[in-house]
Amino acid sequence: MVKIREAIVVEGRYDKNTLLQIVDATVLETSGFGIFHDKQQLDLLRKIAKKRGLIVFTDADGAGLVIRNYLKSAIPSEFLKHAYTPDVFGKERRKQTPGKEGKLGVEGMKPEVILEALRRAGATFDEGPSCVSVRITKQNLMELGLSGGQNAAGKRAQLLRMLGFPANMSANSMLQALNLLYSLQELQQIVNTLENNNG
Repeated sequence: MVKIREAIVVEGRYDKNTLLQIVDATVLETSGFGIFHDKQQLDLLRKIAKKRGLIVFTDADGAGLVIRNYLKSAIPSEFLKHAYTPDVFGKERRKQTPGKEGKLGVEGMKPEVILEALRRAGATFDEGPSCVSVRITKQNLMELGLSGGQNAAGKRAQLLRMLGFPANMSANSMLQALNLLYSLQELQQIVNTLENNNG
């Protein structure tokens, strides 16, 4: 499995599952056209793109092109890279019939095709240790009162608002985003600021 520094954005969970079997990277979803109505998710993608870089990896069909073009217009180009799947006709194993245009999406591509698409996009393949020196863990979230304790949900909701993250973000998604954007020390300072504002 190869490690990629940039975050990768795909259309849906099946695309995400396919990529996570091939690369060690943060993979985010647009929920298909859901990204058009989710300002908080788009804001999060902008922040991640600015901090780490973002590879847009949508399907080669019309819907994938619409989503790709929307992201291209919403996020500055200097923070974006684009990975493209070739036009391969067929259907994914989980589907009974091919998609509208009859093309395989990201989820239907072979691992070597996905890796080649990422290479052509200019993905940064990391050979060394993690890009973040000390990763934020679930244990850190517990120690900071953001998980498992009294009023953890309320504190987590305040943190999400303060950081401009989507309000409906799961704890695991929040942890992933925090690791992309902040160090443990930065998170501790943010939580201290939250506590001081509440005190």
